[in-house]
Parts: sequence; C-alpha cells; structure tokens
Amino acid sequence: MTSTDPRAVVIRYVEAVRDGDAGVIRDSFAEDATWHYPGDLPISKVWRGRDAIINDFLGGMGPILVPGTMEVELVSTIAEGERVVAEWTSRAETVHGGTYDNRCIGIYTVREGKIASVIEYADTRHVAATLFPDFDARRPAGDE
Repeated sequence: MTSTDPRAVVIRYVEAVRDGDAGVIRDSFAEDATWHYPGDLPISKVWRGRDAIINDFLGGMGPILVPGTMEVELVSTIAEGERVVAEWTSRAETVHGGTYDNRCIGIYTVREGKIASVIEYADTRHVAATLFPDFDARRPAGDE
C-alpha cells in the first residue's frame, strides 16, 4: 500500500525521477495536476494536466539530455499539512556539450495521496545557458 502522507508522496516521486520509474512518476500526479515553471524560457508556463506534465514538460527534457547521465538527489523536505517543500539537485550532460548542474526547490501540494500542484524554482539563467543555448528571451515569439 502506498502512503498518502504528503511528504512520503513527494519523496516517492523524487526517488522515482532519480530511478527512472515512469510508472511511479505517472501514479504520483492527480489527473488535473498543474506544474508552474516561472520565467521566460521555452518551458516557462503553467503545465496543466498529468499528461502534459509528464509527456511534454518532464518528457521534453529527454531530447536535451545525454541518455544515462541524469542524476537527481533529494537534499531536504519540509512539510506542513498538504504542502511540501522539496530541495533537490539535478545533474546531466546536455546534447549541446555542456553540463547541467542545478539546485532546485519545488513547492508541492498533495491531496488524497496525489501531487495536485507544483511550483518549481531554479537558476533559470543556468537552465537557459545549458539547456536552451540558442533561445533568446528578448526576441518576440515568431521571430527567426
């Protein structure tokens, strides 16, 4: 039986990301979950729905990272009620020849044993430089 304790749900999710356990990752989210990634990067927006979060947001990183190089380490968690703050590090080699090495914070809301929402904070300048080196946030959308 899987725990519905919010902290346990988030730890289970982060460990599943670390271990590449797609089934647990999918099972961790409510069907109508949201993930907000602030900033002005190509991935910055509110991702709505489990499928968009898993397939488009999280899955969208796959083509940018060298397979087998991703390392995720949970640093700490703080929980109060249904809210959990998790801090983790992510490291990977990129297809652009760089190294992604970031420390992130996520504020998770867990309801009925499922992640209902996440707001993630990271060093977006580092994300831009390593994962999206050709992206220019100053250029209006549609300009080539």
